[in-house]
Amino acid sequence: MSSGAITAPSSARVGEARHQPRPPVDEEPVVRRPLGHSSNMVGLPTAVLASPLFNARPIALDLPHVRATCGALFEMLGEAEDMADAVTAFHAYMAATFCLEAEQRDPLDKPGRKRPDDGTRRFRSSYLRLLKGWVFDSASPEGAVLKGWVESRFGLLPTWHGEPITHIPCPAWVRYVEQKMSSRFHGNSIHCQLDLVFTFCQWMLARFVLNGRQHITLYRGVNAMGEDQVLERRGKREALVRFNSLTSFTGEREIADCFGDKILTVQVPVTKILFFDKLLPRHPLKGEAEYLVIGGDYDVEMATL
Repeated sequence: MSSGAITAPSSARVGEARHQPRPPVDEEPVVRRPLGHSSNMVGLPTAVLASPLFNARPIALDLPHVRATCGALFEMLGEAEDMADAVTAFHAYMAATFCLEAEQRDPLDKPGRKRPDDGTRRFRSSYLRLLKGWVFDSASPEGAVLKGWVESRFGLLPTWHGEPITHIPCPAWVRYVEQKMSSRFHGNSIHCQLDLVFTFCQWMLARFVLNGRQHITLYRGVNAMGEDQVLERRGKREALVRFNSLTSFTGEREIADCFGDKILTVQVPVTKILFFDKLLPRHPLKGEAEYLVIGGDYDVEMATL
């Protein structure tokens, strides 16, 4: 039993502590990049959502506020007889809600109207504009906004934005944060637009495309495993790979061959697809049968051309 007395440290211990090396004053401790936030909007721990176990046995990832606030859209979709009808309803709702039609834009943008002397015009952010920027460079400002939406809704942090995000903060992380918050593309309720795109995509896949299937085989061609991190080798051709928070795949193996000599084949859960090539009749991702997939840790089959 302790007597309750406070004993003074011995002189040996004092001398040992006195001579312990101290870190340089100008060095800051490295904060390692976590996988994601502790919370998100889908009611599932981010670590679980990003895990290969979830990818093997997925469940629906619903954004509950979408159906609660956009009932009119789903009433129109409920009357759609085919994909064309559904796309017409979706375009009409997006145009009316976010002023994306020409006649609903700022009056100064209309033909024949005089613009300000400085030549400025009002720009309305659009999900289609983000997709166009993503096609040219996933590390662009448009790509940062898309990854920022994934972070906000699903809790996943990006692992790459032009270069590896090794810790927080690092130059790539700072650039990502600056770009995702810039008003250039983060305006016109862009996160709400993407909420509707994701929910519409999931509705279309379930209603018209996959007939109850939970997975789809997708391909990704790479030359070097820079953006995609190999976490564990599980055989000559199998590996556990961590993909960026939002990653491009293609539904056609021949197209993947054009992008690199290493071909990654992945069984992607349908619930993680944000966009696919047949969702809309005209969009920037059309030429490469591209899919935008929410990232995490995936079991991958690797092949070399």
